[in-house]
Amino acid sequence: MPLFTFLLYVFVTSFTPGPNNIMAMLFANKYGFKKTLKFCLGVGAGFFVIMLLSSYFNLLLKNFIPKIEFIMTILAAIYMLYLATKIIMSSKNKDKDEDGDKNNRFLSGMLLQFVNPKGILYGITAVSTFIIPYHTSNISLLCFSIFLAFVGFLSTMSWSVFGSLFQRFLKKYRSQFNIVMALLLVYSAISILVE
Repeated sequence: MPLFTFLLYVFVTSFTPGPNNIMAMLFANKYGFKKTLKFCLGVGAGFFVIMLLSSYFNLLLKNFIPKIEFIMTILAAIYMLYLATKIIMSSKNKDKDEDGDKNNRFLSGMLLQFVNPKGILYGITAVSTFIIPYHTSNISLLCFSIFLAFVGFLSTMSWSVFGSLFQRFLKKYRSQFNIVMALLLVYSAISILVE
């Protein structure tokens, strides 16, 4: 296995902006790092499930994904636009937080992975390109799934640390920050529709 290329792909793909990272940064900015930890753990758990599914059903998914890719892309774009709308609305209701932190939970982070095309395509690509051609034993697939999920968890955590560290600064500019984050989600939604 080309280890350097694999690691480069894994780290670049994991640490670039995407729904997980943007939401983690936004939640940490709004609720603090400790309250965002459960969301990050949910992302890691969901990502682990996606990596396991990608490992064990890679051949099936490779043949089946083209049939459902369009529907998943539309659903993911709609979900990202919904999140962007919620972010914009939260900047208008600075003092009122009607939803509390209900989206900043373990289950929300986990379920986000099943409509996150970046994560799903990342898993399919990493497994089919770098893992399955070289490793097919159950233990190796499990170990690679744990590794990929851990890197995904680390990327989400690093984005939430960023949001938490700059909490005071971003609190002063919450509206502008929320608009930028919402626009990044809209960009993500449009980019997956265009690709």
